[in-house]
Amino acid sequence: MPPPRIQYGRYNTNNGQFHVADIASKRFDYIILGGGSAGCVLANRLSANGSNEVLLVEAGKDYTPGNEPADMLDSYPMGASFNPAYHWRELQVRLSHTPSNSARRAAPRFMEQARVVGGGSSINAQMANRGSPLDYNEWEEKGASGWNWDSVLPYFRKLETDHDIQDEYHGSDGPISIRRVPREHWPEFTHAVSGVLTDTGLAEVPDQNGLFEDGWFRSTISNKDETRVSASMGYLNTDVRARPNLHILPETTVEKLTFSGRTVTGAVVNRGGSRLTLQGGHIIVSTGALHTPALLMRSGIGRGAHLNEMGIDVIADRPGVGANLNEHPTIAVSAYLKSRARLGPDIGTRRHAQVSFRYSSGVAECGPGDMYVSVTAKSAWHAVGQRLGSFLMWCNKPYSRGRVLLNSAAPAAEPDVDFNLLSDRRDYERLAEGVHRMAGYFAHPAMAGITADAFPSSYSERVRRIGAVNTKNRILTNVLAAILDGPAPLRRAAIKGFITMGDTLTDLMGDEKRMEAFIRENVTGCWHPSGTARMGAADDPNAVTAPDGSVYGVDGLTVCDASLFPCVPRANTNIPTIMCAEKIADGLLAG
Repeated sequence: MPPPRIQYGRYNTNNGQFHVADIASKRFDYIILGGGSAGCVLANRLSANGSNEVLLVEAGKDYTPGNEPADMLDSYPMGASFNPAYHWRELQVRLSHTPSNSARRAAPRFMEQARVVGGGSSINAQMANRGSPLDYNEWEEKGASGWNWDSVLPYFRKLETDHDIQDEYHGSDGPISIRRVPREHWPEFTHAVSGVLTDTGLAEVPDQNGLFEDGWFRSTISNKDETRVSASMGYLNTDVRARPNLHILPETTVEKLTFSGRTVTGAVVNRGGSRLTLQGGHIIVSTGALHTPALLMRSGIGRGAHLNEMGIDVIADRPGVGANLNEHPTIAVSAYLKSRARLGPDIGTRRHAQVSFRYSSGVAECGPGDMYVSVTAKSAWHAVGQRLGSFLMWCNKPYSRGRVLLNSAAPAAEPDVDFNLLSDRRDYERLAEGVHRMAGYFAHPAMAGITADAFPSSYSERVRRIGAVNTKNRILTNVLAAILDGPAPLRRAAIKGFITMGDTLTDLMGDEKRMEAFIRENVTGCWHPSGTARMGAADDPNAVTAPDGSVYGVDGLTVCDASLFPCVPRANTNIPTIMCAEKIADGLLAG
């Protein structure tokens, strides 16, 4: 039976209409599976050669230039981050390693992963952090030849237009706009925190992406004129979309890869219930660090014993597929912001986080700059979040590792994801010490007129449910906000009863067992999963791809997303992912 015919649209800037084409029998030079940050870069760079027929496939919606939703464009990012319209709604994960088998953490919980063209860059916090040269030198040490700092710096420069700094470390004509919020647009909370950090020994670093010392700095953001600049906005602009050799197929899920022997020939996809087989000369998997290993395993590439358990024929026995799951474990300390310290409507920015800082914990073998903190003057989109300032802290150099397995061979089944956070004791110890450190910052005399009633906080399941953008939560948080603005005893009771569920900073810092129980119960990740199809040397049995992204054991298949990272950088992962895609694209174009 011939494959079903399907029609799809390609945006045309000349008349605003959609050209309709039949792709059931077309053979593409490149098929990119996944339209996230990496996929957008690859689609742009590979289609720049007019002789390449390029197809980009994405499970989520495609918001064309000028039609992006307001929350996606907003300089305050958390409305988009927690909008269910942009998520994989069935994805469940386990987070913390809990030796006590705590019932509160035994069940998987929802995790926000972007399902939209632009991927995470369309809904993330817009942090444009590269990481440390130490990270990329370690990549090379782990077998990713050609990925040391000197080799990746040109691609960091290539992707960006830095509007504040012009030097040998920064680009001036790349697709992603980079800037920093000027001091005159900081709320009083941010000014106070910068003074406290300086007073307690952390110097100001003028450029977090060019000078890699400990200190505090204005956060670099992928933002221009108070507007998000996602990978889709930067790399798939109107001119790029008008290329006749670039085709975008949104709202289409990938079921599995197809093979002739060990050569990948295409993919089976599903669009609106219609299944068809795409044919391509080279297939690139860019579906993210959780879905990429799942797609590889469903297609027969992975640990042979696990594939056999799932009833999947083994094409390539690669035990590293789904292993080495990296993430930055995070916890926070927050406080009530007095009205004059808040991020108000007339401040000049809607950005919730203007400064960040990094420091070295001193824990053995963790290296310099192993801890990172984002200072947020607004902790959620709703009225309660507007009244809370936070130190959101994470292990910048984590050592715990998790894994991704299949729950089922069924194409629609989400994978079994276990981050196994804090399984390495060093990660727990640094977060516990960090809680003491952050509490000390809030207790500094300079914060007395700015904040009150500091408390331990996290993105718990209760907070996640309240953080979903809907009318019910808007009403609920307006009521709770009014209580927080009331008398101090009532505010403290509300924080203890509704937010921390009985835990106080004094309790945690005075009781090591209680501290550990709180952190293990409440630790989350930073939405930075990576490492599940890592690059490595050909003789490394746990490496999934060669340093050029090609998958060991098969022909015609490349992986390009955060799955490739041998270890997660000391950074938010969006900019490193874009850098990887720039470098992989160059390699593909060079043949």
